[in-house]
Amino acid sequence: MHVAAYDPGWPGRFEAEQAILEQVLAPWLCGGIHHIGSTAVPGLAAKPVLDMIAGVRDLDQAAAAIGVLSRLSYAHAPHRPRALWFCKPASAGAARHAHHLHLTEPGNDLWQERLAFRDALRADPVLASQYQELKMRLADSAGDIAIYTAGKRAFVAGVLAGAGIHLRPRTANGTGQPAQARLSPATPAEITARDKCDRPGAARTTCGR
Repeated sequence: MHVAAYDPGWPGRFEAEQAILEQVLAPWLCGGIHHIGSTAVPGLAAKPVLDMIAGVRDLDQAAAAIGVLSRLSYAHAPHRPRALWFCKPASAGAARHAHHLHLTEPGNDLWQERLAFRDALRADPVLASQYQELKMRLADSAGDIAIYTAGKRAFVAGVLAGAGIHLRPRTANGTGQPAQARLSPATPAEITARDKCDRPGAARTTCGR
C-alpha cells in the first residue's frame, strides 16, 4: 500500500476531471461534484487516488450514467445502498486507480460524512497532522487495504462526532445498520469488490431502494 506525500497538482487534476464529469453527468446532477478524501486536504499525505462525490437528483434514474461513464473508463462496482461507485484506472489496463467517484443524493449519510470529514481536516491543521500520522503508521504496518481502512474508523468516527454525525456500530455480520442507515467507512467485503472493479467482467449492478 502506498501513501504518497501531498501533491500540489491534485486540486488541478480534480478540476480537470470535474469539468469533464459536469458535462457527461449534466442530465442527473444536483448539488455539484466535489473533491473529497485525503487528496482534497492541502498538505495531507494520501493514497494517490482522487476521490470525488457527485450529487444526483434521483439515484435510480442516475443508474443510466453507468454506461455513459464506462465510455470514460469508469468501471462500476457494488457499493452501499443509495450510492453508485466507480473507479477509473490511471491508464488503459493499469491496475492502479486514478479516480474514484460516488454518485449519491445530496444530504444523505454518505454525502454528509464525506464532506464533513474533509471540511474538518481542512479547517484544523493539527487534526490533519494527526490523521496523517495514523495513516502512515497503518500503511507501514497493515499492508492490507481492509485492515488499513478499519484502523482509521475510530479516528473518523471521532472527527464526525465533533460535526454532529455519529457512525453506528457494525453488526456481527459486518454490515452495520439496516441498509438505509449504513454509514462509511466501507466493510472489507466492499473494499474487495472495489479492488476488483477494474477487472474485465466486473459487476455492473445498481442499488435499489
